[in-house]
Amino acid sequence: MISAGILVFRHRDGAAELLLVHPGGPIWAKKDVGAWSIPKGLVEEGEDNARAASREFKEETGFDCPAGPMIDLGAVKMKSGKTVRAWAVEGEIDTTQIQSNLFEMEWPPRSGKRQEFPEIDRGQYFPPAEAMIRIHEYQKPFVERLMQKLGGDAT
Repeated sequence: MISAGILVFRHRDGAAELLLVHPGGPIWAKKDVGAWSIPKGLVEEGEDNARAASREFKEETGFDCPAGPMIDLGAVKMKSGKTVRAWAVEGEIDTTQIQSNLFEMEWPPRSGKRQEFPEIDRGQYFPPAEAMIRIHEYQKPFVERLMQKLGGDAT
């Protein structure tokens, strides 16, 4: 199983900032450190990984993936065995206008009630050191690889 995602970055006052998104829904509502992610999702059968990453970015943020060169950040393998591929692209997204697709789940648990929640509930740009604190543990290599390619440090 492969997921693909986009790590958007921008430069402010000579320093890089990275766009991360926070998962929506009640399970993640009070979690912050280690809960954030790059916008990503499953690659469909026969779909090009980079195109899937751009599609997932649009679904999760409501914005087209920024135009420009895509920097290959490689892949990471999660404990579950799933592989996540990522690319970085420079761009500016108005995080106050993020509108995510929805998912449905039973909530509260064992209630028999089904509710819809946004897949992500917000996005925010972070300096690399803070992104390393906020992002899921297995995605930290994406931040490190991007900062190496930009000639900076992730810490």
